[in-house]
Amino acid sequence: MIQPATLQFLKKLAKNNNKPWFDLHRKEYEAARKDFEDFIQSVINAFGKSDPAIAPLVAKQCLFRINRDIRFSKNKMPYKKNFAASINRGGKKSIFAGYYFHLEPGNSFVGGGIWMPMPAETQKIRQEIDYCRDEFEKIISSKKFKAIYGNLDNEPEITLVNVPKGYTKDNPAAQYLKLKSWIAMQAINDTTLHSTGLLKQTVAAFSAIQPLIYFLNRAIEE
Repeated sequence: MIQPATLQFLKKLAKNNNKPWFDLHRKEYEAARKDFEDFIQSVINAFGKSDPAIAPLVAKQCLFRINRDIRFSKNKMPYKKNFAASINRGGKKSIFAGYYFHLEPGNSFVGGGIWMPMPAETQKIRQEIDYCRDEFEKIISSKKFKAIYGNLDNEPEITLVNVPKGYTKDNPAAQYLKLKSWIAMQAINDTTLHSTGLLKQTVAAFSAIQPLIYFLNRAIEE
């Protein structure tokens, strides 16, 4: 579970997103980050029994920095309003698909997949989906996947208007080939974050998306 003080810190940070305030409340930040880190480690320890690829990881390898890169952004707020962890084999900078946990008051979610892979990996994934469409569709239409995620995310910002070059528009897998990211997420309400059932729900969500992670990573490795 996540301690209420951790969410309270993030709520206050959202209202006071500036360096002087952050420096004044650094101890609160460090305590909140440690709380989140401890939770992610408990997830790794629990789910690592089912996915050996993530078992060797430590939470610090998976957590993203709170600082925002504002060099090329119109939004000059220096800090993110959330904590997040990408639990991928090799850590958060890995090219492989993996699991994700996003902690933000009123906007927390859990899931996984691969976000905006590089062109070489994107091409491999599309080819694998084209070659193994039946297997891919079986994965994302399974009862476990549908119950937790419904479907893959397909927002406009991660979907091409047209089928990518090299594929015909009537390709049976066109809707999946047009994706630029292959991800699925389940929302988590704030009440659940503070419950003892949070770890169980997170592990269940990771378990449901594990076959998709394996499919994507198989494509990348080939």
